[in-house]
Amino acid sequence: MKTGLHADSVTILVVDDEQKVRESVRAVLSDEGFDVAVAGDGPEAIEMCAALNPALVLLDVWMPDMDGIELLERLRCTGNDVPVIVVSGHGNIEMAVKATRLGAVDFIEKPFSIDGLLSSVRRALNLPGGIALHGGDGAPCDAGSAAVTGPAVPQRTLGRSVVGRGLGLHSGVRTGLILHPLPPGSGIRFGRVGSEEFVPAHVDYVDSTGYATTLYKEGLVARTVEHLMAALHAYGISNLLVKVEGEVPILDGSAVELCELIESAGVEEQDATVPALAVDRTYEVSGEGDAAIRIDPYDGFQVTYELCYPDPVGEQTYCFELTGPEAFRREIAPARTFGFVEEIRALESAGLGQGGQLGNFILIGDQGIVNTDLRFPEELARHKILDLIGDSYLLGRPLRGSIHARRTGHGHNVALMRALRDALLAG
Repeated sequence: MKTGLHADSVTILVVDDEQKVRESVRAVLSDEGFDVAVAGDGPEAIEMCAALNPALVLLDVWMPDMDGIELLERLRCTGNDVPVIVVSGHGNIEMAVKATRLGAVDFIEKPFSIDGLLSSVRRALNLPGGIALHGGDGAPCDAGSAAVTGPAVPQRTLGRSVVGRGLGLHSGVRTGLILHPLPPGSGIRFGRVGSEEFVPAHVDYVDSTGYATTLYKEGLVARTVEHLMAALHAYGISNLLVKVEGEVPILDGSAVELCELIESAGVEEQDATVPALAVDRTYEVSGEGDAAIRIDPYDGFQVTYELCYPDPVGEQTYCFELTGPEAFRREIAPARTFGFVEEIRALESAGLGQGGQLGNFILIGDQGIVNTDLRFPEELARHKILDLIGDSYLLGRPLRGSIHARRTGHGHNVALMRALRDALLAG
């Protein structure tokens, strides 16, 4: 990806078989100071790439003779790693995944707005103005607030765009996951393929917590975000665009593949910091019976979970300190989602749990675990910690404190985060 460029020194190649589209995009980009070349088909585009060495290519998917995906494959086969934004009138997650695997830096859908097009172009070229920065919707920022702040930590993003594929746990729909780097101050955002809209990964936008954590904003939904949020928390990723079609894939029910995805992209430390949120006293949320979760002041981030079920599960307790991604990947990431036979039946009758398969969660019956061997003696408690690490990252910044939870779930986790938001982030 090019860096340090100014619009008046950048050549962009627009490839589209429709002349009106080519000329419209040329006019918009030229008004912004870019040098713009156009091509009407794949062979012409290959010749112009070799002759002009453009800084960016805007590539339409649906063209006769040689479609955009084939053109992108040919460019990569010749060693040309020019950033490419793929444009489609019929965007879907499968097409976006394929394009991103070939090195596309973004995927936008026709018809697109001028602002959306320019935002994508500037983000691809790492130019100022590529994305609006927000301090109040969950994005990290350097500015102070009424928060009790701990030490500042570096902001981080991924080194490149990466993709993953799998089933949605509750929808049962085969879906994809596209992770795009974002500049400092952007925060973690969930969006749809081909859309400019996004929902911030922040407790303000949590819509439901039944069996998973769901984010919602103005019709945009992102379900089952907790495992990904936990992995991003562990790796210290503070700026990222996550594109999904409604639900993050469940993969094998743990966060192992998400860790692998992050590591395949590489973690990039950015020239900005974000202050950690330090807990100043004990905060507690109670539930039914003896269910409760609290957080105490602590110089670090630690989670203890007490799991208590009737036989054959019984009690499990585990304490984990998040010292970095290595500890997370070793102790917590492999712990899988679990459920009881009775719960699965209830979920199915409610139209949920459609993606649950014997290979992506631990199924527990009257006599014990039905379908697998445990990866740890306390795997169920560790998975609860995985969920809690993800839900606690919905404050939009690192948290310093010691959490102790007993018989709690996503609803309790989010209630505690909202209590911290109201007490520490007001003003």
